[in-house]
Amino acid sequence: MDNEQVAYDYDDFIQKTGDYDFEDDEPLATDLIETETIDEELLLKQQQLFQHQLQLQQQQAAAQLPDAIRNFILYFQHCLKENNVYDLHGCYENTFNRLTEKFYKNTPWPDPHEVIAPLVENDQPFVTLYTEMYYRHLYAKLQPDLVDRFASYDNYCVWFNYVFDPNSPTDLELPTNWAWDIIDEFIYQFNSFALYRSRTVRKSHNEEEIQQLRDHPQAWSSYGVLNVLYSFIQKSRINEQLEAVRDGRDPDEVAGSDGSRSLYKTLGYFSIIGLLRVHTLLGDFTLALKTMESIDLNKKTKYSRVAGAQFTIYYYVGFCYMMLRRYSDAIKAFSHILLFISRSKSFHNRSAQYDSVTKRSDQMYALLAICVALCPTRLDDSIHTTLREKNGEQLARMQRGGEESLPVFEELFTFASPKFMMLGPPDYENPANNIDPLQHHLKVFMMDVKNTMLAPTLRSYLKLYTTLNIEKLATFVEISPEELRSALVVFKQKSRQVRWTEGSLLDGEVVNVSDLDITLNGDLIDISEARIVRKFGDWFLRNAAKYYAVQDTIANKNPTVEDGKENKEHGKRRERREKGGEKSSK
Repeated sequence: MDNEQVAYDYDDFIQKTGDYDFEDDEPLATDLIETETIDEELLLKQQQLFQHQLQLQQQQAAAQLPDAIRNFILYFQHCLKENNVYDLHGCYENTFNRLTEKFYKNTPWPDPHEVIAPLVENDQPFVTLYTEMYYRHLYAKLQPDLVDRFASYDNYCVWFNYVFDPNSPTDLELPTNWAWDIIDEFIYQFNSFALYRSRTVRKSHNEEEIQQLRDHPQAWSSYGVLNVLYSFIQKSRINEQLEAVRDGRDPDEVAGSDGSRSLYKTLGYFSIIGLLRVHTLLGDFTLALKTMESIDLNKKTKYSRVAGAQFTIYYYVGFCYMMLRRYSDAIKAFSHILLFISRSKSFHNRSAQYDSVTKRSDQMYALLAICVALCPTRLDDSIHTTLREKNGEQLARMQRGGEESLPVFEELFTFASPKFMMLGPPDYENPANNIDPLQHHLKVFMMDVKNTMLAPTLRSYLKLYTTLNIEKLATFVEISPEELRSALVVFKQKSRQVRWTEGSLLDGEVVNVSDLDITLNGDLIDISEARIVRKFGDWFLRNAAKYYAVQDTIANKNPTVEDGKENKEHGKRRERREKGGEKSSK
């Protein structure tokens, strides 16, 4: 039906009903029935016309797509429907990033519902996953507004409802990297929304946005996010499977019908890491470590190949240890992952996540500097060298202690800590009452730092003696003997920490983590020092390898010099042969 026919019918309807005087006469029942019938027919015709025009617009938009994009979308959908994980991984990791750089570096990808859905015949699972990638690109390259944040949350709800459907569990298979990125991006957008909401309420005067936030209290709620992560863990029975593997049993015996599926098992494993991250962001460091009880960090699995998941685990585990004053365990966690990053640097240089890996590495070096300043420990030579290059001056100032070291601790903590957030929505009525979570945790951390300000000075004097009188040491540090006794007790207490050996990450034994141990006998301080024997064999092999590498570099950079030497020697030998020939002829 064309527009002229619809207009004609509408005018005819007006002529039949417009001249009626509702004040003078009562309408007949037949007239009302006829009017309602005409009205329904008109609305139906208008809806059909609108849908037809919408389909034409969508077809035109799809036809305007570049051929490379159209072919990629269709092939991407085909791989997803066929569960072709190998080709799906290539489309996701390589082709999508390459097409993004070529066509959509500074613009969003085609609209999922208006352009992509008609192209793939409204394939709901594919459209939902494409929409997730669409908003992820929007967050990474552009600036999402409040409508985009709500729409992305709604799309995640659609995807999770599809996966959690008890009547028809999905048989989809996704590459491991993609499954991790879904969980990782879901938590990132949750954190980003919480920070955006707090900032808007605290600083913005946009009443319209604030009202929209009031009207959507369930969007990106902490309860909803935690519910999704716990649901994945429960549905996949991943904790039971990991315990079975640890005990040497078959995990399929406890997996159940859903846990035996690859997608649920993978998302369940990554949800454990997601819980570690979310609980850390909410400030519950003990519960964050408790969620990792089933994962053995020293055991390699197929999920260990996902670099982003490994970075997340060790960063948040190390940070939780640092906030729980277990600096020795924090140093061990940071050193382990930083050593892995330094050894695989050539691989990360080619990765699409190079910038995020570099930033996360810088943050962990900053946290490592804080932990080493508070708990002096010998580091691996390569880690120690890089730490000196990145944070050498700051580390030296923190190790000297005193009031001048406090701004350095605050600076590094603010730079390297996670973006903390509140558990619930902010106070809309009294914005001034909203506390910045980062400042709260910084204040708590700095209370412990201030208690140890005198420790570096005490340590420098105690290393010079085996026995020392309290009054003499008090004269050195220029405080009263009573204050010195309190400082020595704090020094003794801080040198004893819980160190993990095996089992849960919260387990451990109380040990002396310092190379100095002191005992007070009245006014006399007994000092014992544990000297760490250096492994000269490793040092020799490492430096021998460096020597050969330098030698090879010099040889490769100066080939003309070597050629010149060979030519010179060859010329001398030729001259000697010619002189010998002349003598024999004579």
